[in-house]
Amino acid sequence: MGKFTIRNKTDSVSFQADKQSAAVISVLAVVTLLVFLLSLSAGSAWISPLKVIKQLTGSTAEHDFVINTLRLPRTLLAFLVGAALGVSGLILQGIVRNPLASPDIIGITGGASVGAIIFLVSFAGQISISWLPLAAITGAGAVSVMIYILSWKNGVTPIRLILIGIGIAAAMNALTTMMIVLSDIATAGRAYLWMTGSIYGANWSDVYGLLPWVVVLIPVTIFLARTVNVKELGDDVARGLGVKVQLFRFLLLFISVALAGSAVAFAGGIGFVGLIAPHIARKLIGASFAALVPAAALTGGLIVTLADVVARTAFLPSDLPAGIFTAGIGAPFFIYLLYKNRNL
Repeated sequence: MGKFTIRNKTDSVSFQADKQSAAVISVLAVVTLLVFLLSLSAGSAWISPLKVIKQLTGSTAEHDFVINTLRLPRTLLAFLVGAALGVSGLILQGIVRNPLASPDIIGITGGASVGAIIFLVSFAGQISISWLPLAAITGAGAVSVMIYILSWKNGVTPIRLILIGIGIAAAMNALTTMMIVLSDIATAGRAYLWMTGSIYGANWSDVYGLLPWVVVLIPVTIFLARTVNVKELGDDVARGLGVKVQLFRFLLLFISVALAGSAVAFAGGIGFVGLIAPHIARKLIGASFAALVPAAALTGGLIVTLADVVARTAFLPSDLPAGIFTAGIGAPFFIYLLYKNRNL
């Protein structure tokens, strides 16, 4: 009778947690729709939300070019980039069990940037631009392997991995800058703007290029959520429960690298989203990884979409890179985390 009572209490707590998570995710989804509407309305010329809704539902074609050609693909790409970076950072923080981990801070984004810049400088006009995500993911994967090898000394400690990653990130940034300086003016200008992190000039081909990576890999991450929850208890406990730790660690790392690499390929080096979004999601949701994945995706998407809205409206007629504003928020947040976790 006592066991039955305990189980009922546990199930009740779990049910309440699931309800709370579902409610938070629903609120985030509603906020996302409102921000989408704001993004489609805001610009050099303000279009009322009512007219935007009429345009999207086909009731009018008055603003077809501005909304469907200029603003809608840009808004969708910003959200997809933020979602990919948010989930990528969440996975990294789960794998290394360190709140400071994110794809840009430990050098994965830098590796993706190097791969993409090499492609732009060496093969632009010779090979289809559709190969750009593969080039970025290859660069991100190569740097991930390098970081892991250099961090290994009787195992990999989280703080050692972070410190090595910061050093590798600096080296990748230096290498990227050198390649830009040595390239022709046209390529250098395009690459520099891209490296800062910008959604400027986004079109439907960019959206269609990034969409499959996000639509496939984020659901796969949710599918692997139960394994991540078990792994957070420690590798020995996970092995005891029958989890193939190394295999799942490789799968999760691959997903993180692929999400970060594909996002960087289409939007450049937008920084700190992979650091901030998982922390906000944990504050809202708790520790359940299955619920954290959609929460981190929505939060990351909101951060980049709002940053892009500010970037293209706050300093008109200038259209600034969204990465400036994510870095402006993320850098102080990273310093705060370093201070908070200084005894790790």
